[in-house]
Amino acid sequence: MKRLPGFFACLMLIVAGPSFAAAPGSIRASYGIYKAGIKIGQVDEVFSISKDNRYTIVSTTRATGLLAIFRRGRIILRSSGLVDAHGLKPLNFSDVREGDEDRNRSATFNWNKMQLTLIGHNQRRVMPLPDDTQDRLSAMYQFLFLSLGNTDTLNFHMTNGDKLDIYNYTVAHDRRLTIPLGSFDALYIASVPEKGSNRTEIWLAGKHTDFPYKIVITDPDGGQLSQVLTRIVTNP
Repeated sequence: MKRLPGFFACLMLIVAGPSFAAAPGSIRASYGIYKAGIKIGQVDEVFSISKDNRYTIVSTTRATGLLAIFRRGRIILRSSGLVDAHGLKPLNFSDVREGDEDRNRSATFNWNKMQLTLIGHNQRRVMPLPDDTQDRLSAMYQFLFLSLGNTDTLNFHMTNGDKLDIYNYTVAHDRRLTIPLGSFDALYIASVPEKGSNRTEIWLAGKHTDFPYKIVITDPDGGQLSQVLTRIVTNP
């Protein structure tokens, strides 16, 4: 079983019927990133769908507090592509690290030829493109287009621009999530514990378009990073 390649990666696969009509036309969201209860970062994201059914997502992460003294550069993720009956269909993805350009990477999705092109570490690789593939940013917003009420597992492919992996998760229903924004009924999505690997937990607020309100990554030594929603604005 594979794990998320980094903290800000989320997941998704089409495992149930789409809910295209229910998805908002745009979302502005902000998250706080916490370690041992201390805020160390901020994530700001903008998601939009155009009139011709194309989407764009931009996610900007920056360090805060004392960490900002040592990590001044931002991490900027971009995903763009099409919206069809099954949700998001990525065409381009990029991961840009300000001040650490050697770690920049990108992915191009050629759905006609079913080929995925990955560019990173001064290498260009072309590989087969599974039809359920998302990138690490579009994956989170793919939740908006799905109905997960009748499933208890997720299995999907995802790329971070550096590699392509398959992921396997379980889904639990009727959970309750309490964060500073309030208390919400939630779906709980988690990777199965595996020795030597990170554990990923995600809470989706069910009455709020199944959007990720909280993510927790636990490393093999028990250290945790939490990403908690602090603001969300949606438009039809």
